[in-house]
Amino acid sequence: MYLLKYILKRIGLMLLTFLVIFTMCFVFVKLLPNMPAEQFGKDMELILKRREMLGYDKPIIEQYVYYLFGRTGYIYDKLDINGNRIQSKDSQGNLLWESRIVKDEHGNNVYKTDADGNYLNADGAITKDPALYVPVTEPILDKDGNKIPVYEQETVYDKSKIPEGVEYIRKGMGGIIRGYFGTSEVLYLGSDVWEIFARKIPYTVALNIYSILLSIPLGIALGIFAALKKNKWQDHVISTGVMIFVSVPSFIYAFLVQYILYFKLGWTPPVANAMGGAWSWTFFTSIIAAILSMSFGTIAGFARYTRAELTEVLTNEYMLLARTKGLTKAQAVVRHALRNAMVVIFPMILGEFISIMSGSLIIEQMFSIPGVGELYIKSIQAQPTPDYNFFMLLTGFYTLIGLSAGIIIDISYGIIDPRIRMGAR
Repeated sequence: MYLLKYILKRIGLMLLTFLVIFTMCFVFVKLLPNMPAEQFGKDMELILKRREMLGYDKPIIEQYVYYLFGRTGYIYDKLDINGNRIQSKDSQGNLLWESRIVKDEHGNNVYKTDADGNYLNADGAITKDPALYVPVTEPILDKDGNKIPVYEQETVYDKSKIPEGVEYIRKGMGGIIRGYFGTSEVLYLGSDVWEIFARKIPYTVALNIYSILLSIPLGIALGIFAALKKNKWQDHVISTGVMIFVSVPSFIYAFLVQYILYFKLGWTPPVANAMGGAWSWTFFTSIIAAILSMSFGTIAGFARYTRAELTEVLTNEYMLLARTKGLTKAQAVVRHALRNAMVVIFPMILGEFISIMSGSLIIEQMFSIPGVGELYIKSIQAQPTPDYNFFMLLTGFYTLIGLSAGIIIDISYGIIDPRIRMGAR
């Protein structure tokens, strides 16, 4: 009961903290200048519609409400002077028809490629950014085998602006509660920021999973070895290496790894190859240098904490009692010492797995990995102005990941060790 009350209390405080941070970011972003809509050229009308939906012409309080909960829109078909619906056209003047994305035999989207299998963007140029891939589409046919036209529609948010006698659809639009975080106005002009984010998150998750699977076992093993060889030369070597890798920023030895594995040995490419997808063998082999760069700090951290905890446990009196009862050193370490030392280590492991979606801002940028870390950096560095909608989404995402990791680590202590009672007086 105490643990349940503690969990509910921590979740409530976490949500309150997140709301305060997110609200402050929103207010500060709204104080910054926006790009004039005229600078968007042919996309000006689209950007203006998106800004109208988010209430850019309203007071900041109303904008925040629209951003969180959306607003009601009224959609109706445009009519010509004869009262007929108008079929939509693309930027080249071609008529538009209802279509769907072509799927392969595995149910994955099929994207446009050149003769060599390289993915193309909307301009027909080769791109390695998954967010710019153009899906192959096919027309949707009606029951008679005819293509279905796409008609021009107008969306207004004031019911009085609907032409008299025109049928309309009332629909809730926008809002974080509906998964809408705005439209990109700089990086991926006119694209939904959540869709771009969803395309990039698998690359970040893949990178972090590979790094965790390498660093956690190796870090714990080194920590155990150093604790068992306390004050011997093996312990001194491991402790010195841990001190170096904990102290030096990850991007410093990332440069060294890249220099040695690519420029000197030629074993790995200089940047990631995302052409085959986040879980392809091609992508894995191309990010080995990035995996190593991200793993060094985690290995050092786990080795340090494991050595410290296990060293302390090994000096306790119950370990001497276990040996006097006939247990070998290995049995005493495995059955008693490691189990008690893992009370501190296991929550750290949970924290690492919770944060698999949080990208490494610098490492992803250095190795051109198309993940959310690289996206965050680009959203801030975008010219002529930062891409504020991406910044808001990613700031909220990173904040939520950090707060969630903290609360789960704290709660896990009470679950792992029954002697700890969270929330008890």
